Amino acid sequence: MIHLAKTLYARHASVIHAYISMTSGSAGRLVLSLVYFICVANGLSIAEFGLFATASAAGIMISRVLAFGFMSPLYRVATVKPLLVGTYSAGFAAGALLSLPLIAILCLAAYYAVFAGDIALVVFLALMAAEILCWRGLEVVVIVLNGLGRFGRAALLVVIGTGIRTAAALAFSLSQTASLGTWSLFYLGANLLALLIAIVWFFPKVRFRWRPALYIRRWADSVSVAGAEVLFYIQSEFDKIAVLAIGGPEVSGIYAIIMRLADLTALPVRSFNTLLVQKIMRTPGTISSWRTRLTIETLVAAISFLAITVMAVYLWIFPRGLGHNVAQAAPYLMAVLLVPSFRNLVEYHSELLYATGRTVRRMVNLVIAGMIKVALLVVLFKTSTDVAYWAPLLNGVYLALYAASFTLTYSALRRGAGRVI
Repeated sequence: MIHLAKTLYARHASVIHAYISMTSGSAGRLVLSLVYFICVANGLSIAEFGLFATASAAGIMISRVLAFGFMSPLYRVATVKPLLVGTYSAGFAAGALLSLPLIAILCLAAYYAVFAGDIALVVFLALMAAEILCWRGLEVVVIVLNGLGRFGRAALLVVIGTGIRTAAALAFSLSQTASLGTWSLFYLGANLLALLIAIVWFFPKVRFRWRPALYIRRWADSVSVAGAEVLFYIQSEFDKIAVLAIGGPEVSGIYAIIMRLADLTALPVRSFNTLLVQKIMRTPGTISSWRTRLTIETLVAAISFLAITVMAVYLWIFPRGLGHNVAQAAPYLMAVLLVPSFRNLVEYHSELLYATGRTVRRMVNLVIAGMIKVALLVVLFKTSTDVAYWAPLLNGVYLALYAASFTLTYSALRRGAGRVI
């Protein structure tokens, strides 16, 4: 047995070391994210936290339009042809500038459609700038570092960025003017500082080269990936907007707290997804067998379930262990134990399609998944906005979403995948 373990370790040493680097960063990020969450969720009122979480969700969705998805070719090049990183970085910068007018239009449309009655425009735009330009810019640097195999530096950057946001949240919670307007300034300043650190100290030293012919060749892939990313985050984040529109800020605050706690379980899973995507890009047959597929699905579900269960038990024993506002949602965490598993598996399915180059099919799947999710949530919350009613039924909503995603994803993977670049 010991000899077998040594053999397996020797065969997969590089992957194991990479995962340890990434999960160590995820562990640090988890702790900081929890402190950040506690400070913001309790520094704001529940209604203001619901508005912040919903605005942040809108920013995350719109941020995927940045550079029209050109971070996808940039990541693929960093993974497979690292010598072209400088050339594709120039293409990304140009795409980012060209996408700004569309981003501005989308932000204003979202504001006047959903938020105009609850948030001042200047506050909303500060939150949008923080999410779309600053944090998404940092994520692009992390994506490039991961593509180059510099997982330790990528993990360190994420921890530094999260740490800066956590420090801002802590300072905000101690301030005398704890309002959403004040928090938007803290939030924008923290994200801007994190972006500057990412660009100056972490982005690889490369020579920028302007090669429009290469960018045009990757245009279809970029736009389809951008569309898929937007659609993925619509199905992932649009629920907060729907809940705000139907139930109001108070209900959306409780919902956002529950879903934020569920989302924390995804951090170790996302590290695994990153490594698996790279493995599939280099070796397309990695997930060809059903035994491998089902084993991975079981592991993702088990890790997610264990993480949320530990959190739920902690809050059952110490209801105010994460603050007075979170305590109002704590009793209902036991009712949503299956939600993280289904959410993380849907995200995993999306990554499989991206890794195998099925970006158009990924878009189609996400449209269908998003429609199913929004339709079920609208029915659920129109029936009742009582948290004791809708919390346990969220398990059924996400089970239906997972079943649709499973069927659509593996039907798309019937044919073997070739290299994606």
